[in-house]
This record gives sequence, structure tokens and C-alpha cells, in this order.
Amino acid sequence: MHLSYAALELVTFFGYFVVLALVALFSYRTQRSDKDFLLGNRSLNFWLTALSAHASDMSSWLFLGYPALIFTTGLFSAWAAIGLTTFMFLNWQFIAPKIRTASEQVESLTLSSYFEARFSDTTGAIRLVSAVMSVLFFTFYISSGLVGMGILVESLFGLSYVFGISIGLTIVMAYVFMGGYRTVAWIDLFQGFFLLGVIVFIPIFLLISFGGITPVMSAVKAKGLSDSLLPNFHLKTFWELIMTAAGWGLGYFGQPHIITKFMGIRRVEDMYKAKYLGISWQAIALTAATIVGLLGVYVFPQGLADPEQVILNIVKTTLAPFFAGLVLCAILAATTNVMAAQILVVASNLSEDFYKRLFRRHATSNELLWISRFSVIFISLVGFAIAYFKISTIYQLVLYSWSGLGASFGPLLLLSLYVRSINKYGAFSGILVGGLTAAIWPYFDNLYHWSIPSLVPGFILSVIAIHGVSFIMRKKLALPIESPLK
Repeated sequence: MHLSYAALELVTFFGYFVVLALVALFSYRTQRSDKDFLLGNRSLNFWLTALSAHASDMSSWLFLGYPALIFTTGLFSAWAAIGLTTFMFLNWQFIAPKIRTASEQVESLTLSSYFEARFSDTTGAIRLVSAVMSVLFFTFYISSGLVGMGILVESLFGLSYVFGISIGLTIVMAYVFMGGYRTVAWIDLFQGFFLLGVIVFIPIFLLISFGGITPVMSAVKAKGLSDSLLPNFHLKTFWELIMTAAGWGLGYFGQPHIITKFMGIRRVEDMYKAKYLGISWQAIALTAATIVGLLGVYVFPQGLADPEQVILNIVKTTLAPFFAGLVLCAILAATTNVMAAQILVVASNLSEDFYKRLFRRHATSNELLWISRFSVIFISLVGFAIAYFKISTIYQLVLYSWSGLGASFGPLLLLSLYVRSINKYGAFSGILVGGLTAAIWPYFDNLYHWSIPSLVPGFILSVIAIHGVSFIMRKKLALPIESPLK
């Protein structure tokens, strides 16, 4: 019986990734330049843009990290999902159409090059500091996906953790290396629908089997966990609510692997369609993942040694082998989606912002295409080294990386599109202050028992630095006020 269970899982897994390999191989033949490889020649329709933006957002965090948070703390932590959905809507509304237009005006393929052009920085300082922050935090982000793969393979197949991260990295690296942006987008579309179906199927099936949500919530309450989004009206509760929502949601304004999806849509006027399609996908997926975490409390009232395996243990306990195999593929899909998008962004940083900017200003498109591909290999191996030592949980790795990127780029991107009075000196300071604050804040958190997520102070201090330094340098050098790109 054990062999048949494992065999069905492996067959499902193998068939799924054969499809991905075929898509990547077909797309490989369409890549002719770095613009094709890094941004799909700005040719994506709204379906591809919406599902690619959201599928590349939800990593193994959706299946492993977030359900573990609900499983260990209760329903109150769902404010993280509410914050994410709310701020992603604002991201679509206020960032997406403007950055699509502005980045094309200045012919930018990366956020770094956009910032450089927007603030007329001829020194390269803005591009380099933004590229450094991007590579730094994305390296930890990529490693979180590898940790998820290692845990998955180790739990379901009994194979070694190192083998799991190795096979996962090989799969992602292969189809990003071959296909680039357009391949990742088409795979995101397919996998977006697939993993949504899986994450929704599990709670529906189990709630029917368990007799509805009532016994589940009774188990949550019996364990002393939060069974309400608003358990009381204490000031500290509202503080924690706001910090939980903002500590995740604010990060959307500065995630390069999501922002670049906006830059690749064919028609700016189709952005509103992509917005509503993407937000609907996200709201459904996060609601289902929340219920999965609550179901874990009902199924495992005594807890688990590793809470991040709650969905894996639910699957092995309650579902048939074939469906368990589908869940395996969905988790891998969620992980590979994000890793692929992140590796692609870092490859663009290394090729466009380091290689081209520092060494080969007149490099040909074909040369940059191959530098981008070799950058994929390089950053993948660095991420592997971090994942090998498993320095933290998936949830903490994602939160650290998400906060760093959001604090580094979010304030500047938002202000660059709407505010006239900032200049290149303020822009440089904002990236540096935001990124460094987010990087070191976790070591000083929980002051006076009022926990503050690193993204919040990083975001606020970055805004202050951008405005303050811009004002000082404008007065000192008598600089003119520049209009934001239209």
C-alpha cells in the first residue's frame, strides 16, 4: 500500500513537470534579446498579467508558512491576509498603470534602471544601491522556496532534505534559463488556476467530511487560540491588527518580481481587468489557506512537531494518494512560480545593473541575454547555499525578504510616480535607509512588548529620508523641482 501511494504521487509529480518542460522548451526558441528574456517584449494580455502577478506572489508561504501561522495562533492572524489583499488592490490601482507607462517611456527593463532614468542620475549610484538591495533580499527569498521544497520532498517521499532542494532548484533553474519572462508568465497562468483549485478543494472536501465549520471552530476555541478576527476591543489588539496588516501589506509597493509583471502588459487600458481578476484569485486563495490552518487544529489537537507541515499531514491523513499527489504539485507550483520570478529579477539586476552599467555599456542584446542566463545559475547556487543550512523557517525567511524589498523600493516607487519635489539624492537615501532599517530591525523588535514589523519603520523612515534629503539638497544646490513622468 505504501509503495502504491508513493508511486501515484511520483507519477502525478512527473507528469506535471513534463508539461512545464515542454512549455519552457517551446518558449526557448522565441527568445531573441534581453528584452524578450526579461520583460516578454511587453506583449502579455490581461489574463497572463493578472495570474502571473499573483501566482508569482504566493510561494510555498501560501501552503506551508501561512497555514502554519493560523494553525499556531488562530484566526486573528488572518489580518495578514486581509492586509495583503487590501494593499495589493491599492498596488493595482495606483502603481500598475503608471509604472507600465513610465518604464516604457524611459525604456527601462528593471526598477533600478527606471529609478536612474526618473531622477536623471548619471553617476549610477541609484541603480547600484537598488540592485544591491534587490540581490541581497531576493537571495533570502529564493532560499525560502528551496527550504519549502526540501521539507516537501523529505516529508512525502522520505528522501533527504538536500535532495529535495537540489531537485527543486534544478527544475526552476532549467525552465527560467530556457524560457525567460514569457515562459514564466504562461506557466504562472496554468499553475495559478491549478493551485487555486487545489487550495480550494481541500477545505471544501474536509468541511463536508467534518460536518461544517462549527466543530472546527470549537476545536480552535478549546485549544485557547483566537477564534475571531476581533477577539476584544483593547488598544493593544487594535495595534496588533494594524501592525499585522500593514507589516505585510505595505510590502506590495516595492516587490520587483510583482512590479515587473505590471510592466509587461500589452495594453495599459486592460490593467483594470487584470486588477479584478487578480484580486479575486488572491482573496479566494488566502481564504482557503486560512481555513486549512484552522482545519489543522481540528485534525491535530495535540499539535505538530513542525507546524509548517500541517497541510502535508492533513493530506496524508485524509486524502487519497492521487489527490495527495496533486497537492504536492500545487505546493511545488506555488514555490516554483515565485522562485522563477525572483530569479528572473535578480538575473536582470546582475546583467542590466551590474554587468552593463559597470563593465559593458555598449553590450549587444544577445550578449546581455546570455549574461542574464548565466546570472540565473549564479543566484540559484547562492540561494541553495543558504537553504542548505536551513537558518530559519519559511515564514520568517519570507517575512524578512518581503520587508526588506518593500522598505527599500516601495516608498520611492510610490513617490516617484506622484511627487514632484524629490531628487536623486533623496532617492538614493530612501533606498539605503529603508533597506538597512528592514535588515537590522528584527534584532531590536518587540520593544516594550509592542511588536512592530520591520517593514513599518523601514517604510516610514524611507519616506522621511526621501523628503528630508531631497529638501536639504534642493536648498543647498538650488536644484529645480522635477515633474514625475507622465
